[in-house]
Order: sequence, then C-alpha cells, then structure tokens
Amino acid sequence: MKLLGIGSRIDHPGFGKGVVTNVSASQYWVTFLENGLETIEIDGEFEVIETVENEVDTVSFFDVESSLVTILQKWSDATQRVAIADKWKGGNLILEPGEAGLSNKEIPIDTFFHKIVMVRDRIRVMEQKINSSKNLDDREKVDLQQYITRIYGSLTTFNVLFKNKSDQFIGERK
Repeated sequence: MKLLGIGSRIDHPGFGKGVVTNVSASQYWVTFLENGLETIEIDGEFEVIETVENEVDTVSFFDVESSLVTILQKWSDATQRVAIADKWKGGNLILEPGEAGLSNKEIPIDTFFHKIVMVRDRIRVMEQKINSSKNLDDREKVDLQQYITRIYGSLTTFNVLFKNKSDQFIGERK
C-alpha cells in the first residue's frame, strides 16, 4: 500500500469526500467537506480519488527538540544546554543523615545536576544585570562582582558533574 501525501483526495464511506491535511505514523488527518476534520487509519476503508505523493509533512525528533530548546532559551533565563558527565548519567545522589533511625534521601543525579545548572545560569543573569545597571556606580558593581566570584568559587565542588570543562564554575584565580 502506498502512503498518501498531503493534498490527496479520498472518499470515505462514513465521512464522505475529503482532503488529507496531515499524516502521522498510523493515521491520516482528513478534512471532510461535510464532517470537518477527522482522523482515519492509514489502512482503513476509503477510496482514493486523487493521490498526491511526496507531500508528507514529517518532522524529526531532533527538529522538535531543537525548536523546543530554542523556545525555552528565549523565554527563560537558561543560556545554553549543559551536558552532565557520562559517568553520572542515570546515577543517584544519596543523602545519608548523621542521626540514627532516619531514612536516606535518594535523588537522581540528573535532577540535582539540572538544579545546579539553573543556579549557575541565574547567577550569570544576575551578573549581567549588575554590570548593565544604571543605578549602581562602578565601585558597587565591582563589590557585587566580587561576591559573585566567591559564589562561583563555593560551587566549584560540583564541577565533577560537568561533561565539558568550559561549563564548570570558576572562582577566584590565585
């Protein structure tokens, strides 16, 4: 059976005449003259009036993911995608209390890593806002920048989680 492309015309026993307006893996989306938009199985019962080939509008998962990432970056304070080191993928962070009788807390490392990256990105946004502020004088900007540098230094412990060295925290250089 040959796959119909967008624009193909069909005659369905239950819905009447219509035009294929989208194609998924198992269904045609057809706009029928009298019944509006309906989905029908690709291998369903219908007569083909006119076939249009190579007009299937397919989008790869990569295209969808790339579009979503672009939208999220545009509307959030995330500045880039950051990869976790391969050795940590799928791992868990276990917090063991020092007090006897209390349960451990287990957190997926990916979730923890995502939170660390969010903190880093928000600190970077704050840094940009400080540096572009018209309400702060240069001395105040320098003082605040020194605090931010110390914050980055405090977070260098988490650098082991980052796949790329360029994504890691950098504190004061000695």
